[in-house]
Formats: sequence, structure tokens, C-alpha cells
Amino acid sequence: MTQYLKVAGILFAICAVAAICLGFINEVTAPQIAAINKAQTEAAYQQIAPGFTFGEQREGEGVVSYDIPLSKDGKIAGYILSLTGGGYGGSFTLVAAYNADGSVLGAKMMGNSETAGLGKKSEESWYMKMFAGLGGDKPLPNSKNDLADPNLVSGASITFGGVTKALKAGSEYVRNLGGK
Repeated sequence: MTQYLKVAGILFAICAVAAICLGFINEVTAPQIAAINKAQTEAAYQQIAPGFTFGEQREGEGVVSYDIPLSKDGKIAGYILSLTGGGYGGSFTLVAAYNADGSVLGAKMMGNSETAGLGKKSEESWYMKMFAGLGGDKPLPNSKNDLADPNLVSGASITFGGVTKALKAGSEYVRNLGGK
């Protein structure tokens, strides 16, 4: 019995030391990780909405985590939205810029767990360019068969459907906001 208590005590001490070390490492690296994430997000904004002035971030609703008004010449010309959707690998986050009419200016996948080589294609710039200009007068695709080349998203239909669904929800959200 005392042998089991001795082993349990040793394991407890090892776990306690490991927990303290991990806590310390987290304290040291958390600000750096936050700064890197902020820089990556701001770079994504510049990439998907160049030439616009960014307003203050506001709380969103539904699949929209937040919105940021975009202005040009002092007038609201669109919005950047942080959208949450679901793909084959689970939930994902993307940022998308929209004109005030709900058409997609650009989008960028920010975080996902999609399958390498298939759903991970959504991280590539050409993938999101398929949606540019759609969502206003021109509808976003309902399936990959609505694309000029459905083979581009072959093997990643669930990811494509999740991205499309999120972008459609964002387009509707922006149309409801209008120039507010």
C-alpha cells in the first residue's frame, strides 16, 4: 500500500511541476501570440479590402462574430465580417469584405481543421477569388456544379458548402445593414 502512495506522490509531483512550467510558458508567450494574431488579422483586412478606411469593430449576430464598417470618401461603402462556418474538419473562421449591396469583395480563411490537400485549398487565395463579385446582383453558388469549373473544389464539397453558406449569411447580414 505504501508503495502505491509513494508512486502516486511522485506522479503528483511530476504533474505539479509540469503544470507550473506550462503556466509560466503560457504567461510568457500569450502576449506574443496575441500580437501575431492581431497582425495576421490586420494583414488579412488589407488584403481583402484594400483602399478602404476601417471603422470601429462592432458586435455581430448569428454566424457573424463582428463587423467593421468600410468607408471611402467619408461614406460607408461596405463591411468586413468575421464569419464562423462548418466544414468537414469542424468549424472554421473566415473574414470577408463586402460592398454595401452584399457582394463579396474578398475573403480569407483564418482558421480551420480541414483535410490537407482537399479542404485546405480554402486557405489559398485563388479559392476565395471564386466568390468575388457574387452575393449582390449575382447569387453565390449553391453547389460546386454552379461553378465554371467544379473540379476546382473536387473532394472538398463539404468545405465548399460551408464556405458558401457562411458567405451567403454574411451577404444577407450586409444587405440588412445597408449604409448604417
